[in-house]
Amino acid sequence: MADQDGKDRVRAHYEALPYPTRDPADERNRLITGSPSHLDEINHYVFGGRLDFGKPFRALVAGGGTGDAAIMLAQHLAEHIPLGHVDYLDLSLASQAVARARAEARRLTNIAFHHGSLTEPPDLGAPFDYIDCCGVLHHLPDPEAGLRTLAGLLRPGGGMGIMVYGALGRTGVYPAQAALRALAPEPDVRRRLSVARRMLGDAPETNWLKRNPFLSSLNDDDSALADLLLHPIDRAYTVPEAAALIDQAGLTLTALLAPARYEPATYLKDKDLMKRAAKLSWIEACALAENLCGNLKIHIAYVSKGTPRDAAVAQLHDDAVPILLRTDAAALAAHLRQRPEIKSTFDGIPVIYPVDPAMAGAVALIDGVRNIGELREQAGVDGFDRGFRAVYRALNGLNLILLRHPAPPS
Repeated sequence: MADQDGKDRVRAHYEALPYPTRDPADERNRLITGSPSHLDEINHYVFGGRLDFGKPFRALVAGGGTGDAAIMLAQHLAEHIPLGHVDYLDLSLASQAVARARAEARRLTNIAFHHGSLTEPPDLGAPFDYIDCCGVLHHLPDPEAGLRTLAGLLRPGGGMGIMVYGALGRTGVYPAQAALRALAPEPDVRRRLSVARRMLGDAPETNWLKRNPFLSSLNDDDSALADLLLHPIDRAYTVPEAAALIDQAGLTLTALLAPARYEPATYLKDKDLMKRAAKLSWIEACALAENLCGNLKIHIAYVSKGTPRDAAVAQLHDDAVPILLRTDAAALAAHLRQRPEIKSTFDGIPVIYPVDPAMAGAVALIDGVRNIGELREQAGVDGFDRGFRAVYRALNGLNLILLRHPAPPS
């Protein structure tokens, strides 16, 4: 009964304020992409880079909201996997209406829309090759049961993309939620929004939410502010808690994105401390990184059903084809010729990777067609393997490069 009450409250929340706010007319101008569920990420982190694009591929977007993941994945499948299909499932009809309009604006015909709960899904003709569950588990009355249900819909060897809230990066959110429960106990979410804005405006600068530079609040639109502070069910996870959630569902955690954010070496400079960190298991190292940086407000994970991590994730072999994301090879090569380093920022934390300037020519050759063996041969760079590993480690750590292997023969 408590679970049903929770579902009803979550449904009412998103019927009133579908999230995130999206205008279907914008589909004419851009495709919103992100993680999880970018097709190249799915291939790299779930299928070892060896997904056969010529075979049928079935995906479920469980808790599809206003459609970001469903639209992105359906568009990618329409372009690369003709036999690909997406099933969208959500509790909120208001959210589904936005997602439907976006699909219609793109003339996507490979999405089927369903109304319902992922904890008691309608008959969708499982099993699925892949399931997206982004920003949903932390809003369920029983996240463990929800993830077990989804795991049961996966085929062996399939996988999922998951996003859950990060506990440390959301410092300040839960005291603010508690304050709003005291000041605005009424159920009407729009009335509570007015209270929330006034309360945040009055709160002193010592308030932890105001002191958290990684979360916006007063400047959020209504649906974003409501999702941050007024959601009826909301919890956050540390890395070990998220790993335990995945493990109890019988799934294998294969990746956390962006990988460099979960590497202690991103934050440590002392050589002795780095040696100590190197002795930790992968999850222990990820937890250490989380505790060091303090700004991970979400955890984006890929998981596999029945495939060990080292087999699920694509590896650097000569037949692997590097795929650049959000990066132009020619521009990156020109930058490396001028300054031999790859630099980024993680919510205020600068990250710099020095690279061999001789690798600029090899980077310029990355076109999504040449494999690593061909790059080595055509670049003609001494020490190619060492240099390319450094470039790959930097770009992959920033989620800017992935690998695709040839599909096995039919």
